Amino acid sequence: MNKFFIMMGHTYRNRVKSKSFLITTIITVLIIFGLTNLQQIINSFSSDEEEKTVAMIAENEEWIESIKQQMGANQEVAVEAYSGSLEEAKESVEAGEFQSVTVLEEAENGLPQADYYANQVANTGTSEPIRQALQQLKVQIITERANVNDEVLQQISAPVAFELNALEESAKTAEELNQTRGLVYVMLFFMYFAVMMYGNMISTEVATEKSSRVMEILISSVSPVNQMFAKIIGIALVGLTQYGIFILVGYLGIQQSKNSGSGSLLESFGLTNVDPLTVVYALVFFVLGYLLYATLAATLGSLVSRLEDAQQIVAPMMMLVIAAFLISMYGLAQPDAAFITISSYFPFFAPLTMFLRVGMLDIPIWEVLLSIGILIGSIALLAFLGARIYRGGVLMYGKSSSLKDLKTALQLSKKEK
Repeated sequence: MNKFFIMMGHTYRNRVKSKSFLITTIITVLIIFGLTNLQQIINSFSSDEEEKTVAMIAENEEWIESIKQQMGANQEVAVEAYSGSLEEAKESVEAGEFQSVTVLEEAENGLPQADYYANQVANTGTSEPIRQALQQLKVQIITERANVNDEVLQQISAPVAFELNALEESAKTAEELNQTRGLVYVMLFFMYFAVMMYGNMISTEVATEKSSRVMEILISSVSPVNQMFAKIIGIALVGLTQYGIFILVGYLGIQQSKNSGSGSLLESFGLTNVDPLTVVYALVFFVLGYLLYATLAATLGSLVSRLEDAQQIVAPMMMLVIAAFLISMYGLAQPDAAFITISSYFPFFAPLTMFLRVGMLDIPIWEVLLSIGILIGSIALLAFLGARIYRGGVLMYGKSSSLKDLKTALQLSKKEK
């Protein structure tokens, strides 16, 4: 057992000290800190921008005044009546005196229409408020012609009252679904990137040791089974360290965002009031999903002895992860779909799809326990088969990147006994 912990610690220290780990952690920390303070960063840049002034040419001055009133709430765009010609206004825009120029004309039906001129029309930050104000002016003119008073117009434009109510007493409310959806989003991305990153890390760890012939020394002192699980747990500790740093930085960034008054990222994702049981399920399925894919990655990694071959042989596993991720993203809109229910009992999809169902639906506890049982059974079976394949795979050298080598590895494992 002492040798097991030595190998586990060796795997952990090597990965934590590696340049790839440090660079990835630093870049991700910067991204997380930037996202948690995104609104504050945007405001800091926006505060330096001057108010954008739009020159407006129209024969009907009442239209300009009406648009000014409607644009009063917009502090970024100001409208100014322009008395010169259109060509003079265009020259002023090119000189930087105005952001743009808008020409209002009366169409054949008596309604306003406009032509908008600016140096660049890719940025709709100025043109869209003008278009909306012109649309409101058009509605105002039509309602006046139809003798529709303002009260009736407000009732027409007011949103309809539409409330979601579940008949089943145990069903989740719309508010609870919105709160859980944010956690499901986070869980899906965490699980996806964890398997993609650390699964590759485990397979390349085995391939690296084989390419340097270190494996020949290791198998003479430590059993291959201990080697496999030492690497799996060692990489898991690397993942916990990295994600621990990410969570700490995210928490500090959110606290700073709260203190600055620019809003909380937790509120954006709806994570302010999540059911603790849902968080427990998230941790359970995350751990089980990692163990399942990590065992598979270690088994596949033992079949190759070159890093370039390791990327190729784990490709089928990555396709499973991508498929599970895509199915789960679709299931966010239809969590009660039949294929979501079926996939939640398939071990390689269950960590994501069953957690999706647990978070979004009110399902019987036996379904959750059945899925967890299938996952644990699959991990045990894969660990048993993986240990035998690993025992023979670590003895295989040369160019090998085919899944047909599983048979050869099993034969070698019997001889190694």
